[in-house]
Amino acid sequence: MQLKVLKFGGSSLADAAHFRMVGEIVRAESCRRYVIPSAPGKRFSEDDKVTDLLYKCFELALADKEIDETFEKIENRYRSIIEELGLDLSLEKEFETIRTAILHCAGRDYIASRGEYLNGIILANYLGFDFIDPQKYIFFREDGNFDSEKTNIILSAILKEHYRAVIPGFYGSMPNGTIKTFSRGGSDITGSIVARAVNADLYENWTDVSGFLMADPRLIENPRVIETITYKELRELSYMGATVLHEDAIFPVRYAGIPINIRNTNRPDDKGTMIVAHSTEAISEHVITGIAGKRGFSVVTVEKDMMNSEIGFGRRLLEALEKCEVCFEHLPSGIDTMSVVVNSKDIIGKRDFLLTEICRMTEPDAIDIEDSLALIAVVGRSMVKAKGTAARIFRALADASINIKMIDQGSSELNIIVGVDDADYVKALQCIYNEFVK
Repeated sequence: MQLKVLKFGGSSLADAAHFRMVGEIVRAESCRRYVIPSAPGKRFSEDDKVTDLLYKCFELALADKEIDETFEKIENRYRSIIEELGLDLSLEKEFETIRTAILHCAGRDYIASRGEYLNGIILANYLGFDFIDPQKYIFFREDGNFDSEKTNIILSAILKEHYRAVIPGFYGSMPNGTIKTFSRGGSDITGSIVARAVNADLYENWTDVSGFLMADPRLIENPRVIETITYKELRELSYMGATVLHEDAIFPVRYAGIPINIRNTNRPDDKGTMIVAHSTEAISEHVITGIAGKRGFSVVTVEKDMMNSEIGFGRRLLEALEKCEVCFEHLPSGIDTMSVVVNSKDIIGKRDFLLTEICRMTEPDAIDIEDSLALIAVVGRSMVKAKGTAARIFRALADASINIKMIDQGSSELNIIVGVDDADYVKALQCIYNEFVK
């Protein structure tokens, strides 16, 4: 029999009605044995996410301000879910413990993690599953990085003792036992960790969309759903801003060869998107798998005659960035020029220092920083075998009178990245999508 791990996002557990949907989904298949919940999300557009309310309580307490009104909103969210589900359950002791911790300025990660913790208790009670606190079985190292191997060994052992269980997402613990959270959206990562620990046949990630879309629906009208996507393609799209799945959630299941299925809690009959290690599907009729992009980049361009024959030039340029604690995104270059694309926010307050260090270490003939660059990644495994893909991208942009400021293609030929002026970003996305899909 198959074994499935399910993660439900905040929108899927926002209220009692959604808890009932989740219950129906879990009970529909006996192989759905391990469930990872997020904290309650928004019930409507003006609503608050519970995690945001917890962060607000933390900030209020730090400022020595009253938390009662905000904390009462949190309590009432959980009380209403329990009451409407008709559960014989009280969280009053947990509420008091959390309130006391906030007032005594407990750690930010501990307070933020309580949304998942409380939702996990309710969901376990509702499903009749065991409750497992990840604080005891998901570990981070002293430097704050996730300890994957220790976690996998210990979590695998404990899950063998629990045939069905709810494991809250988003957090684990440091070596001293204190709570440590993943970045926002980290419940996706917890689901992936659990899937690897139990050697699942499938990791189902339930959210509020029917799969991974070919483009951002806020910018492209009714983009198509991607039926099958590889880990590599997803990694490229997630890195460039596609947000259905936390980009770090790929790694635990990728190493174990476990596919991920993105599903819609509100439309459980939709097949969603399958994320796999390799796809045997025929080449897509659209050639590309998806398009994603980000705004807010800057380009540092360095010019120097005979740069190409100067040993160590590139290394020294990157050392200057390292000294300024700035990461680079891309390195387009010519014979006598080298450009470094960086996130604009990373050089705020560092521009003069960065330019000084680059000049000191490379002695360029000229150096310049240009802001307001947007990057667009066109991704697809079928692009490797399709002739003229780049030409179609460039022609679509040219026909829309959009100037290309940068071109970069990975050695795997899996993606082509173009840089355009920030003002042309949306128009560029739309014309590329229309070229390949419509």
